[in-house]
Amino acid sequence: MGSEAALLLFSGGQDSATCLAWALQRFGRVETVGFSYGQRHHVELQARQRVRTALSEAFPDWAPRLGQDRVLNLDLLGDLGGNSLTSTAAISERPDGLPDTFVPGRNLLFFTAAAALAAQRGCRHLVAGVCETDYSGYPDCRDDTIKAMQVALNLGMNERFVIHTPLMWRDKAETWQLAHALGGDALIDLMLEESHSCYLGERQQRHPWGYGCGTCPACELRAAGWQRWRDELA
Repeated sequence: MGSEAALLLFSGGQDSATCLAWALQRFGRVETVGFSYGQRHHVELQARQRVRTALSEAFPDWAPRLGQDRVLNLDLLGDLGGNSLTSTAAISERPDGLPDTFVPGRNLLFFTAAAALAAQRGCRHLVAGVCETDYSGYPDCRDDTIKAMQVALNLGMNERFVIHTPLMWRDKAETWQLAHALGGDALIDLMLEESHSCYLGERQQRHPWGYGCGTCPACELRAAGWQRWRDELA
């Protein structure tokens, strides 16, 4: 895979930042794509650029492999509504037990749009930070969903895409561990300062595990994973 090109679905959060480092170690060119869909945590769109810039500066061996970045407009997800990520509604639980931070169809649409871009850019590999270990129960993060998506994309687009999900079976503690293995303390510090994972878009409060409100599901998962990782190191 060393000379091949990959396209990373890049939100600017902890998971996708880890996946960016993972991809840069493996592929000759790594491009990134983000999505603007009316998310209330739109600050992640700025975090994406900060992570890319800081990573290029901190890891000069990776910098030549980091290719172009695109942000695609998928506002239709916000127009459809019905969730607390594209509105100011309080985060709560849906009748089916899923948190209402679940945006129906989001990852399916993300992969479809990313594959269309990848085909134009000559990127056979798609990389995403989805997982079904430490997650909120989102059905579009499951391994079965991603495998089915790969089949559908290849059949529908006459391509031979390979979808990589390096975090699929890792919990958040193991994701911190992977980031450290990839880039040491420098990558951890970069992620703490520049990445963004809080659903409420909070960038005023700095915790040991990074910025965030500290109470939304994304912050709770990140904080718990950080503590487990640090406990294992002690």
